[in-house]
Amino acid sequence: MDTITVSRTVPTRLLLTCGVVAGPLYAVVVAAQAVSRDGFDPSRHAASMLAVGDHGWIQIVNFLVAGALVVAAAIGLGRSTASRWTPRLLGIFGAGTIGAGLFVPDPAMGFPAGTPDGQPVAMSWHGTAHFAVGGVGFLALIACCLVSARRFAVAGQRGWAVFSGLTGVLFFAAFAGIASGSAGEGVTIGFYLAMALAWAWISAVSFKASRDRGSRAARQAG
Repeated sequence: MDTITVSRTVPTRLLLTCGVVAGPLYAVVVAAQAVSRDGFDPSRHAASMLAVGDHGWIQIVNFLVAGALVVAAAIGLGRSTASRWTPRLLGIFGAGTIGAGLFVPDPAMGFPAGTPDGQPVAMSWHGTAHFAVGGVGFLALIACCLVSARRFAVAGQRGWAVFSGLTGVLFFAAFAGIASGSAGEGVTIGFYLAMALAWAWISAVSFKASRDRGSRAARQAG
């Protein structure tokens, strides 16, 4: 049975629920590691660095599970909305998150404990691939937020349009700061906050789609 056939057998509401839980689950796992991993400093180290070291498998699994949940949500959105690009772009972000788990970044910035401070002299192939797939996923998420903002605005849903647009713009600014190679507590913490906002947006949009679908079904039944 191929992937498309399997996806059609899964209830849409269950697929959208995957999107609702993806962000909170990812955030809880990252937070638990951030306070327990020796040498990890959230003001200096991005969450992806947690995939490095003896306990890196935890973050690798976190990436894979979160990415799979987002892909499931994208399938659910594809069934629930008239937008063609929102589910596609969200699916690309999910695939990029899975890729970030498959390709582990290089040790850097003193993490894991004992690693020299600063960036590695030369990046490995898997470290390069990690940043490449992650970057593609982040750009797709930014585009997804902005496309959704326009769709909500056309539909007269101003609050959702503002929420989506701000999420896309703020995440773009935070991603640009990290991608430029800028160091510092403000840049790293800013990216954590923007990532939390983006995950919250995914959860909210998935919940909205599930609620709207339920409302339509109730009206049709009535």
